[in-house]
Order: sequence, then structure tokens, then C-alpha cells
Amino acid sequence: MTGVVRVSVGCMLILALAGCVERTMTITSEPSGALVHVSSVEIGRTPVTVPFTWYGDYEIILRRNGCRTLKTHEKVMPPYYEVPPLDLFSALAPWTYHDNRTFHYVLDKLVLPSDAELILRAEELRHRNLEEPE
Repeated sequence: MTGVVRVSVGCMLILALAGCVERTMTITSEPSGALVHVSSVEIGRTPVTVPFTWYGDYEIILRRNGCRTLKTHEKVMPPYYEVPPLDLFSALAPWTYHDNRTFHYVLDKLVLPSDAELILRAEELRHRNLEEPE
């Protein structure tokens, strides 16, 4: 074989053995069973694990009956092997990297206001609306 053919065959073998990165996000809550939306997409009830493609900012919303809705953001930063120029080597590695991010949230119990509090708030709103703007 000539040198060019050997190099070509070697490159093809390296590409065939190239690894990848499997990214997953696990979301848990206390109490469990909360409905989870990640970046406006419903993904299931906690505990739930889903794959993700991109690093960056994710909006996470958890809803559960009897609990206050939780809206938050998580900034998922890439690991060192996904930062250029190291990402080239991780893409060519003959193994698979597993990047699992776990987020745990504690949901607050929903406390409904009493009838007296609701009436007081309604009266305050009515007075505020009746006032003429200056």
C-alpha cells in the first residue's frame, strides 16, 4: 500500500471508532410526581430523565396539585472535554462520554388565603381602581 492509502484507511478507522457524548438531564422533586416543563416542552413527571443536545440556559417549570408552581432557570455549562479545542478530541475518542446533570427541587405547600384576607385584598383593589390617576 502507498502512504496515501494507509493514511486514508487509518483516518476512516478512526472516524468509525469515534465516540460521542450522551447528555441527559434528571429532574427530581420533593414531593415527587410534579409535572415538568423544560423550555416550554412537557417532559413528564418527577423523577424524570431526558436527553438534551445543547448546553446553555433552560427554563424549568414544576407543577403539582397542593404545591406552589416553581419557575426557575438552570444554566448547564459544558464539561472540560466539550470546550474547544478539546471537543475535537472527545469527538474522536473511541468511547462514549456520559454527561448526566441532576436537578432537585423542593416544592412549597400551597397555602390558600382565608376568606377575610380575600375580602381585604378585593377592597384594596377596588379602592385603588376608584382613585383617579394624577
